[in-house]
Amino acid sequence: MNNEKDWLEVTIVTSSEAVEAVSAILYNTGVQGVSIEDPEDIEFKKKHPGDWDYFDETLLNIKEGAIIKGYFKEDDKFEQYFKYIKESVDKLEEFGLDKGEGLVTFAKVNEEDWENNWKKYYKPTKIGEKIVVRPIWESYEKKDDEIVIELDPGMAFGTGTHETTRMCVQALEKYVTPDSTVFDIGTGSGILAITAAKLKAKKVIGVDLDPVAVTSAKENIGFNDLDNIEIFHGNLMEVVEGKANIVVANIIADIIILLAKDVKNFIEKDGYFISSGIIKDRKEDVVKKLEECGFQIVEVNTDGEWVCVVSKLS
Repeated sequence: MNNEKDWLEVTIVTSSEAVEAVSAILYNTGVQGVSIEDPEDIEFKKKHPGDWDYFDETLLNIKEGAIIKGYFKEDDKFEQYFKYIKESVDKLEEFGLDKGEGLVTFAKVNEEDWENNWKKYYKPTKIGEKIVVRPIWESYEKKDDEIVIELDPGMAFGTGTHETTRMCVQALEKYVTPDSTVFDIGTGSGILAITAAKLKAKKVIGVDLDPVAVTSAKENIGFNDLDNIEIFHGNLMEVVEGKANIVVANIIADIIILLAKDVKNFIEKDGYFISSGIIKDRKEDVVKKLEECGFQIVEVNTDGEWVCVVSKLS
């Protein structure tokens, strides 16, 4: 009997132009998951490390082409799927596509190894003036006045290296005081709420609509031994009472535009709204909406393609 934790990983080395066709071939089978590792993307990732949570450095040795991996449960259909994949990759050139090396192999992988593989790419990272994020499986020597956040980001959430998170952390470092109440909308792994709590805010509340995020954030609070912070499942407007001196939302431009009018009811006079997750092209839309809703723009920070707007309710 097969171990439920064992998977078969099919690896296809092909060309960048054939990536979509090979993915389609895999999706014609009983594939359970597909990952695409395109060296052209990897070069981009290396130049823009903040945009990506992890990548495999060994793939940088492949100068051309792409590696596509498909994950299969081990069953009596696998042999048929594997034969179909090999034959289909061989035929790519008949359709005018460069198959590249066209190499198709498979290996047995253990689910736990597969799930833990990504962890080796996460290292302690300084993301603010003082804030350092330490994945819980890595050791780190704290320096001088650094504030270390212990985090198990989980595969669904980043470690805080993304530009939008960094800019929010830097804004929190600037505006949080021991008298601050801070609300974090769309808390995810809890990184911004934990940052505010570690910066000695009086009270911090994080909310998220995703129950997985709520569980993740609560676990991360446990690693940091904090008692000035709570996480709620749901919509800020429905699960939180009272007002904050600072509301932080690292979401997307459209949601920030939607929130702008109602979020005012949750911010004290002279309080701050730190909003990010905004792609550069949407900066003007967000700024215009915030101003229409009575916010005064305090600063607009840019990092790469991303923007963080700090506004004040006067």
